[in-house]
Amino acid sequence: MPIIKSAKKAARQAEKRTEHNTEIKKAIKVAIKDFKKNPSMATLAKAQSELDKAVKKDLLKKNTVARKKAKLHKIAKAANVKLVKVEKKVAKTVAKGAKKVETVAKKVETKAKKVATKKTQSKATAKKK
Repeated sequence: MPIIKSAKKAARQAEKRTEHNTEIKKAIKVAIKDFKKNPSMATLAKAQSELDKAVKKDLLKKNTVARKKAKLHKIAKAANVKLVKVEKKVAKTVAKGAKKVETVAKKVETKAKKVATKKTQSKATAKKK
C-alpha cells in the first residue's frame, strides 16, 4: 500500500481508469458478439462506433482497430450484408457545406444592403445641410 498522499491518489485514479477501460472493452466485445450473431448494417455500425471510440480515447491502437474492422467487413461480406458506400456520407457533408455557403452569402448580401442604405441616408442628410 502506498504511504505518500500523492501515491494514494494515483492508486485511486488507476483503479477508476481501469474500471472505466474495462467497461469500454466489454461494450466492444458485446457489440462484436452481437454483430457475429446477427450480421446487419446496424450491428456493424454499432461495433465500428465502439471501436472508433476506443481509438479516440487511446484505449486501443489505430492499426489494431483497423484490423478488427477489416475482419468485421469480411464477415459482413460473407453474410451478404449490403454495405452503405461512403459516397452518401460525402454527399451529405457537401450538401451541408453548400447550405453553409448559402447562409453566409445571404448574410453578406444583407450586410451589403444595410451599408448601402446607410450611405444613401448619410448622403440625404448631407444634402439637407
